[in-house]
Amino acid sequence: MHILLSNDDGYLAPGLEILADSLRENAELTVVAPDRNRSAASNSLTLERPIRAQQAENGFYKVDGTPTDCVHLAITGLLKKEPDMVISGPNDGPNMGDDVLYSGTVAAATEGRFLGYPAIAVSMCSYEPEHYESAAIAVTKLLLSIADSALPKDTILNVNVPDLPWHDIKGFKATRLGARHKSEGVIIDKDPRGVPVYWVGPPGDEQDAGEGTDFHATKNGFVSVTPLQIDLTRYDSLKNLTTWLGSI
Repeated sequence: MHILLSNDDGYLAPGLEILADSLRENAELTVVAPDRNRSAASNSLTLERPIRAQQAENGFYKVDGTPTDCVHLAITGLLKKEPDMVISGPNDGPNMGDDVLYSGTVAAATEGRFLGYPAIAVSMCSYEPEHYESAAIAVTKLLLSIADSALPKDTILNVNVPDLPWHDIKGFKATRLGARHKSEGVIIDKDPRGVPVYWVGPPGDEQDAGEGTDFHATKNGFVSVTPLQIDLTRYDSLKNLTTWLGSI
């Protein structure tokens, strides 16, 4: 198996190297990641300037673009051999609930899926993780069994791993996305010239975090595995929408 590995924390992120070393034990690996932290870049592509990719001293390709740029560039032009799967992460910090809409980590996996490949996004449930090895073990276990799974091929697995030693993790849980309260307000400051500047505030606290959600699973020591789909159509509203539009 040839795996394309990317992330949104940049090619020098410590977790990236740990996961890469683990994946090499079972697969051929190419790493294409941003040249710096591009967290919360979502699914953005760079369209108004050229993208540069260089091979770094650690053997990874560093790209002056978004996580989506990295995967798109790798699959459509950079790599001589296309991958069999795209893996993104491990992210420093969880990507659960509403986070997946903003996450560069999930976006890199989503781009892999857009381009026709199975994809996994993996995140640590800590912004200063100490146990990246647990994420590496979780991904390896998923990889070794994914060929025998009954998952649809267009599924993206969003994996969140508690920041615990592997022997303290209780197992895997199939979950749905939870939800957060409204995010905190922007933080207003001034630059050295007295011009107002604004910092995006922190995300809201957990709101829908009961049993069955990704929040609940990780809080209770399980690796959360949530199947995601790209089709955002709200099918249960189509009938009412058709009726409403017919009256206009």
